[in-house]
Amino acid sequence: MSVLEQAAAARIAAIDLAAATRADKDAALQLMASRLVERAEDIVTANAVDIENARTGGLSEAMIDRLTLTAERIAAMAGGLRQLAALPDPVGDVVRGSTLANGLELRQIRVPFGVVGIIYEGRPNVTADAAGICLKSGNAVLLRGSGSAMSSNAAIVSVLRKAVADAGLPANAIQLLDATTRDSVKELMRARGLVDVLIPRGGASLIKTVVEESTVPVIETGVGNCHVYVDESADLEKALAIVLNSKTQRLSTCNTAESLLVHATLAETFLPMVVEELINAGVTVHGDPQVAALDGVVAATDADWDTEYLSADIAVAVVDTLEDALDHIRRHGTGHTEAIVSENVTATRRFTAGVDAAAVMINASTRFTDGGEFGFGAEIGISTQKLHARGPMGLPELTSTKYVVTGNGHTR
Repeated sequence: MSVLEQAAAARIAAIDLAAATRADKDAALQLMASRLVERAEDIVTANAVDIENARTGGLSEAMIDRLTLTAERIAAMAGGLRQLAALPDPVGDVVRGSTLANGLELRQIRVPFGVVGIIYEGRPNVTADAAGICLKSGNAVLLRGSGSAMSSNAAIVSVLRKAVADAGLPANAIQLLDATTRDSVKELMRARGLVDVLIPRGGASLIKTVVEESTVPVIETGVGNCHVYVDESADLEKALAIVLNSKTQRLSTCNTAESLLVHATLAETFLPMVVEELINAGVTVHGDPQVAALDGVVAATDADWDTEYLSADIAVAVVDTLEDALDHIRRHGTGHTEAIVSENVTATRRFTAGVDAAAVMINASTRFTDGGEFGFGAEIGISTQKLHARGPMGLPELTSTKYVVTGNGHTR
């Protein structure tokens, strides 16, 4: 089918899905999870084709890590679906309600968007996450993954569609679009009236293209040039652990720290220590002139401060004051996650108020900005925009609302 034909089929499926009970959806999610585990070997085999093509094509190790599926990662995908099944169903929730002075009963309730399009790069685990969160929130989904993950995505979607159908829900609630050319992306971005919202997940160029060229409404998920600022009052043991975890726990995610700012009073104590530990962990440190004077540090260029590396690299600068740190983040941050390590309540409050980001971490790793870590279950993405949703997007963020007004013969 063409993209428009798939979108039309998704619209029909969305009508049935919107009327499905929580029990129906949860049963489908549980079956989807079980089938992923049962078919893990087949999915890993399909993934191996993508990995081989990626290595032949010269894809970076960070991108290959995002692409790679193992039995453990598939089990984690299944676990995410089971978590979703355990979460409350947002559909039908009353956001607010009241009885008006004239006796009319007013309720604002959550309803599905309808058809959601997801355009994403490289990470086949997104396929299961997106399918699950859309199904639980009552939405049909059109999945447009990257060409680099075609075999993996096809294997996953085949398993999920069969499970959904066996659970008594429409298989066309989950559909995979062709990824051999860019035509499907263009068609999806122009499917206004059939697709209710698009969510791009990937690099800056992908997101920029979708936001600027789509006629379908877009929820923007941004890139993560995340900072850790170590304040003069920081507990240095905590600071070291937080910096290392933020940078090295997993290199290829948007909530990984890409920049470190250190207060000038710590330049002789903490700075050499953290730089040495980062280098020992295999990280290339790109430093400002003061940092670059240390052994093993590469002199930073202007571009380093704006780079989302997604690799074993970090930009490090010394700042004279907390206000200087805030100014640096305003100029170079992407509004994703910013962290402060400080034992000074006044400093943490000023930092929290001064940074414009979807998430602010106080004495905690940037890696916690995640739907699963926040208790939302599998997330659809992390929104860095300010309208409709901001931060990790869980089930409620995949719904809109409608007003239901009940009267007793009322006329105006």
